Amino acid sequence: MTAEDHSASDVSSGSTPAAAAPGNRFLPGVPGADIERIINAAPGDEIASGKFDSPESSAALAANAFGFFLHRPQMLPALPGCKNLSWPACSLSLEETVRFPWRGGRRPVLDCLVVTPSALIGIESKRFEPYRGGKPAEFSDAYWRPVWGDRMKGFERVRDRLRESPRLFDFLDAAQLVKHALGLRSEVHGPGGHRGLLPVLYYVYAEPACWPRTGQRVDTAAVAAHREEIARFAGLVKGDEVAFMPCTYRHLLEAWRHDSGEEVAAHAEAVEVRYSP
Repeated sequence: MTAEDHSASDVSSGSTPAAAAPGNRFLPGVPGADIERIINAAPGDEIASGKFDSPESSAALAANAFGFFLHRPQMLPALPGCKNLSWPACSLSLEETVRFPWRGGRRPVLDCLVVTPSALIGIESKRFEPYRGGKPAEFSDAYWRPVWGDRMKGFERVRDRLRESPRLFDFLDAAQLVKHALGLRSEVHGPGGHRGLLPVLYYVYAEPACWPRTGQRVDTAAVAAHREEIARFAGLVKGDEVAFMPCTYRHLLEAWRHDSGEEVAAHAEAVEVRYSP
């Protein structure tokens, strides 16, 4: 992430998005029927519950932004900060569960999983969630099993500190990020096809200008505090086996507009117009 990502200019002043009609859930070029099947098979009941069609839906933003590349991963531009990871991508999947080295229990579900010849990139996407107020961190006892190797000490320290102070982070869901990182680490050491790849946890987040239901501006102090917590978390886990890479949607879409062909650039513009992230 560049210094520009943490400037006030990242706070969009775009229009207020409206709720999506069921027939208008997906942007042009996004394989909506296939993505609906994926989402319906995943935890969360996003579509049947109506959450996906909410004007505040984070799932809709992620599914539309990255779903465009579902059947053509080679068109996905190198993610900002990850250009050294042997692009183009080999595969891209949505709502992907990563597994731990034990049976049973709940598993982390990533919004998107990208595989390149050298890396396994798990993408966690946030939209309005950081600015609604945090919740106490929770971990099951299983997360303290000694199965994470000797290169995850930063993530383990965050885990330990969150057990002592569950509200250590007010705007960043640090517990979720720790779980995702541990899951990605397990994937590259497990028996599946990801063995030996470099694990990357990519945190892409929106900084919307307004709450869509009321038109009220998102608190700029909350936006700044979220950025500060991202930087603090990144410092705590720096150097661990799973690389943590944060990026604003604003920066991501700008890269898509300028580092790719006309079709991807048009898609980036459509995401910007629909979601004002």
